[in-house]
Amino acid sequence: MTANVISLSAGVILSLLFSYVPGVNSWFGKFDGTRKRLIMLLLLVIAAAGGFGISCLGWAESFSISVTCDTAGAVGLFQQLMIAIIGNQSIYSISPKK
Repeated sequence: MTANVISLSAGVILSLLFSYVPGVNSWFGKFDGTRKRLIMLLLLVIAAAGGFGISCLGWAESFSISVTCDTAGAVGLFQQLMIAIIGNQSIYSISPKK
């Protein structure tokens, strides 16, 4: 599986969880559209930063993370973050609203 597919899948799964999981969808439904998008963005950025941090701590092999702790790794991770955001927001736009 390529990094693009994994990133896209992560964004899609996150959006679907917030749309369909009972309890989560009712909590998430209280927010307006802008706050919902910002929450999703924040969660995806935290996940990307966590992957980069794990790599920089030297724990990447333990978690099967293939991000290098350098500029090239950060740029690649940013590109994957953009793909995850695109998948997340695409699914959000067609998923049911609470």
